[in-house]
Amino acid sequence: MTGCLEHYDVIVIGSGPGGYVSAIRCSQLGLKTLCIERCGDSDKPILGGTCLNVGCIPSKALLDSSYKFFQAEKELKFHGILMEKLSVDVIEMQKRKEKIVLGLTKGVQGLFKLNHVDSIQGEALVEGVGKVSVMKPDNSKVDLTADYIIIATGSRPIELPSISFDQKSVLTSTEALNLQKVPERLAVIGAGAIGLEIGSIWSRLGSEVEILETLKDFLPSADKQISSEALKILTKQGITIKLAVNVQSAEITNDEVTVKYVDESGEQELIVDKLIVAVGRTPAIQNVLGQNSGVEIDDKGFIKVNSSCETSKVNIYAIGDTVYGPMLAHKATEEGMMVAENIAGESIEIDYERIPAVIYTHPEIAWVGLTEEQANDNGLEIKTGFFPFSANGRALTSSEGIGFVKVIADAKDDSIQGIHVIGPAAADIVQQGVIAMNLESTAEDLSLTMFSHPTFSEAFHEAALFIRGKAIQISNRKR
Repeated sequence: MTGCLEHYDVIVIGSGPGGYVSAIRCSQLGLKTLCIERCGDSDKPILGGTCLNVGCIPSKALLDSSYKFFQAEKELKFHGILMEKLSVDVIEMQKRKEKIVLGLTKGVQGLFKLNHVDSIQGEALVEGVGKVSVMKPDNSKVDLTADYIIIATGSRPIELPSISFDQKSVLTSTEALNLQKVPERLAVIGAGAIGLEIGSIWSRLGSEVEILETLKDFLPSADKQISSEALKILTKQGITIKLAVNVQSAEITNDEVTVKYVDESGEQELIVDKLIVAVGRTPAIQNVLGQNSGVEIDDKGFIKVNSSCETSKVNIYAIGDTVYGPMLAHKATEEGMMVAENIAGESIEIDYERIPAVIYTHPEIAWVGLTEEQANDNGLEIKTGFFPFSANGRALTSSEGIGFVKVIADAKDDSIQGIHVIGPAAADIVQQGVIAMNLESTAEDLSLTMFSHPTFSEAFHEAALFIRGKAIQISNRKR
């Protein structure tokens, strides 16, 4: 970076989906903006954060590659396509992933240049209101000032204190995406989105996968119909999922990992080649807040913020995984946009009740809004619509006829309260639902909307029709 480093209108710490978006939007709004990123090489920051580099994007690249192999091995024969002597080249698969990641991170660099955002590599420390110091890779220190500071340093994998990580046999989710060969036996601790996606990747490529989950309920945040169907489908795919498990220890011996845990039957032992710990993430704010920053942290390690993402100190903001709420890239992005707009004098708010959640297994699992259980617990009188992909022409022609769409509406005013999907294009169907909810559409509005044929989205349409007893492709009897 060239030019003066003394003062900026806005300094953004972190260049993930929240940080780089907020930096670009601030600059677009006429604010002189600097983005500080600790990752990089030779004083050149590697932009994009966890999502682009070691999270969302690389995992989806491997999920796609592994599913293509699974299709070639298991499913293409039903299309009349016969293949012999299939094999997996994990190194080539990883090269493809890295090429995608590199292209996207360079894309962020290009966007910074296009939008006149300055960037610098180094460890940033918030010294106080308007004060940031940066320790650069050459150990030189730069002191900066700014009218506004946005903390967007993301999160890191949680490590269990009872387990020692060697990054070879016992791994976090980060290292799990860099394996150079398919492990014969693989265990994953954690049956959340990260654990299920990682387990799916290596199961499709031939690993014997066992997932150990502490909770007794599978995907407790999802609608129970969805979580029950997901457990059935994933189990059928060959993934063993054990619930109500308490992992005690993991010991590495001769490149094998012995996992000891307790379940309802008592003490158990599992021997695997790789153990992946995917029990969640925690805010990466260590060494970001100086002793005199005055920024308050809650008892769970998140930065305390108000509804505008402003911290306990005026003009210091925090967004994304550093603050309470779902640790999702799109939530961080929207918070980054909101803060930038508000700094520039606008008044923007986020609807935290309508944040879509997606698990990129196959089939995809996605939802937004209230589950049926939450609606009932809240005393809301509801009506539900249901449609299976087994009755959807597009799904059947694509050999994707598993799963269903579920729509929940208020029985009194017909407003849409929740949309839940397990099946093909689940994430995109739920996004259609988010738009409908934000526009305050009713179930009747959806039922009167024309959907093109044949599409996966027709299942969404039929589920809305079902609510009013008007479904055409299935019986309208309540399930």
